[in-house]
Amino acid sequence: MKILHTADWHIGQTFYQYDRTYEHQQFLHWLVNTIKEEDIELLIISGDVFDVANPSATSVKLFYTFLNNAVKAQPGLQIIVTAGNHDSAARLEAPKPLLESSDIHIVGVIERREDGTIDYDKLVIPVKDRKGGIALWCMAIPFLRMGDYPAVAESAALYADGVTALYREAYEYALTRQQPGQGIIAMAHLHTLDAELSDHDKTERLIMGGVELVPAHAFHENILYTALGHIHKAQRIGGKDNIRYSGSPLPMSFSEMNYRHQVVTFDITDGILSHVAMLEIPLTTALLRVPAKPQPIAAVLEALQALPASAAAIHTAPYLEVRVLLEGPEPALRHQVETALAGKHVRLARIDVRYPSADGGETEEATTGTEQLQELSPLDIFKKVYRKDYNNEAPEDLVKLFNQVLQDITTKEH
Repeated sequence: MKILHTADWHIGQTFYQYDRTYEHQQFLHWLVNTIKEEDIELLIISGDVFDVANPSATSVKLFYTFLNNAVKAQPGLQIIVTAGNHDSAARLEAPKPLLESSDIHIVGVIERREDGTIDYDKLVIPVKDRKGGIALWCMAIPFLRMGDYPAVAESAALYADGVTALYREAYEYALTRQQPGQGIIAMAHLHTLDAELSDHDKTERLIMGGVELVPAHAFHENILYTALGHIHKAQRIGGKDNIRYSGSPLPMSFSEMNYRHQVVTFDITDGILSHVAMLEIPLTTALLRVPAKPQPIAAVLEALQALPASAAAIHTAPYLEVRVLLEGPEPALRHQVETALAGKHVRLARIDVRYPSADGGETEEATTGTEQLQELSPLDIFKKVYRKDYNNEAPEDLVKLFNQVLQDITTKEH
């Protein structure tokens, strides 16, 4: 049986306010063709199908059109989808009864029996081979929120220990269903302890001070493959080829310019894992940084004016990050950049402004205590903020303007 692992599609996401529907359409079209060409029998999607809990009608249509196209292109294809932290678990599960007739299983919520125990029968899904026999069992575990996992008494890491306990119990349940020659795989949408973060991951991870990090040993060593989602950078965990993040299919930040996005395929035959491989996803929309390193504004504008003229298909134009080195504030910067880009085949996504390091002097403290703050005048605070933001002393004309505003405010208060 050949299986394909993917995750973190984030359908409906925008890239610096630009709609990415076309990029997602191209990825899903490629995925359907890949499923057919690679003769995939099971597709597993480990969470974050959508970017928001209440996706647009266009995003929902895109997802269900893909499911329809995939099962038509590859008769007998089985699909298992779990909810991620960006998904609405209940919304994702809503069409579950209808989809199961097409061998499409969606697991969004952790259901419990009348006695309050977790119903692992709903989380452990049988996967059949082409002869109709059960080839393996899939522990399809969605993103776990507080209350979803078992309580662990006297634990210093309630989340990590609770998640570990749930995977242990799910595996023990799968063993009661397993027959000779049948394998067990797992799906998870979580942050593992050893995961390497992308720049985009760093903006939304570690929200609980690190206590949500789940160790790789949470997944039993006899689980043939653990398909991870949540971290957007493709990687193996704990040095093991069979515990992997597939990564996101689309670039999430400009730091991914030279990064190759991928899906993972692998074989399971008679309960044995083999042929783990990464398939590179074609890039629909390029990322472009001009210049390669921050330069003074004059050099930047010259480089922008040298870019090629606009082509007809604007939805394929590269996303552009402009990198500028400034000596101080430049209020007209964006206008100058946009003027230089008029008629160019790019989409301005971001202006990355840098300032030279200050020469000499002592480094300012990172924080200022309440008592210190009370001792500082408004002008002192203004100068400290300016120095921190621009690595330079505030210009005298700006200081005069600040004092004028301060005087006006003081006069009005009295």
